[in-house]
Amino acid sequence: MKKFLVLALALCLCLLISLPAWAAKGEVVVYNWTEYMPDAVLAQFTKETGIKVVYSTFDSNEAMYAKLKLVGAKGYDVIVPSAYFMQKLRAENLLRPLEKAKLPNLKNLDANVLDKPYDPGNAYSVPYMWGGAGILVDSAKFDPKTVTSWADLWKPEFKNQLLLHDDVRDVFGAALLIKGKSLNTTDAKDIEAAYALLEKLVPNVRVYNSESPKTPFLNKEVAVGMIWNGEAMRAIEEDSKLVFVWPKEGGMFWTDCLAVPKNAPNPDNAHAFINFLMRPDIAKAIVEEVGYCTPNKEALKMLPAELRENPTAYPPAEVLKRSEFQNDVGDAALVYEK
Repeated sequence: MKKFLVLALALCLCLLISLPAWAAKGEVVVYNWTEYMPDAVLAQFTKETGIKVVYSTFDSNEAMYAKLKLVGAKGYDVIVPSAYFMQKLRAENLLRPLEKAKLPNLKNLDANVLDKPYDPGNAYSVPYMWGGAGILVDSAKFDPKTVTSWADLWKPEFKNQLLLHDDVRDVFGAALLIKGKSLNTTDAKDIEAAYALLEKLVPNVRVYNSESPKTPFLNKEVAVGMIWNGEAMRAIEEDSKLVFVWPKEGGMFWTDCLAVPKNAPNPDNAHAFINFLMRPDIAKAIVEEVGYCTPNKEALKMLPAELRENPTAYPPAEVLKRSEFQNDVGDAALVYEK
């Protein structure tokens, strides 16, 4: 009997030793945009830290916000809201202040992207990626040289050929820029005028897609439409006949952030994950797969020149000069939704 107990104890010890590392370390629950983080990065985090990543995705800020409200800011450890949604999340007490001592890699971020009005002092978030929306054209069907403006999307020859993001602010932004208005306007009359213009665009629209806007282009469902520059980069890699254009009115730019919900179940693991993503080699790996712009100054130095100098991946100064970043529009959001 004694021999049996010794053998049983030895077997239990072997089983404990063979358990995956995350069994002891726990997990981190991440809620992110679709196709916005390489699987290899998630696997490497688990390998290095022993923390299992439970990963799910959303396709709009509105969907993310609705889910977060529904669960009472519980259930998720890391979320990735756009900057213009940060003020709303903060105002509704849905976020947990960051513990900067647990984020030593914050030093790798460019000071120019920190301490913005949407989150003074980066009390609740750090920037993850930034980019903008422009126009993608299939040159096998249409001459890209004839598409220079957001207004060109209304051309009759594009009937049933157009893709728009399934995103309120992006779609309204195109109409507002055509009319010479700010894409951050809170003027109800400007918003209503933009809506009237957008109604005329409906016959041209074949697909609304924010989850993977490159896919309808690659499947030849659409030939022209709005698309984020990172998605455009990946689409062009697969089909060289696709051409990206920054419209003359400017692109619609945004910053996406890493934040921790107020009632996150694993806040320490959340900080470990965010800190990991700010490591230069990891930020570089993310950029090279998803195609957007990194706020990580050390990672940027590591990127090949052909990527850093690609005007689709990193918009030229003259494009940025005539463009705007999306900001919070406060109660005017209800007017847009209406």
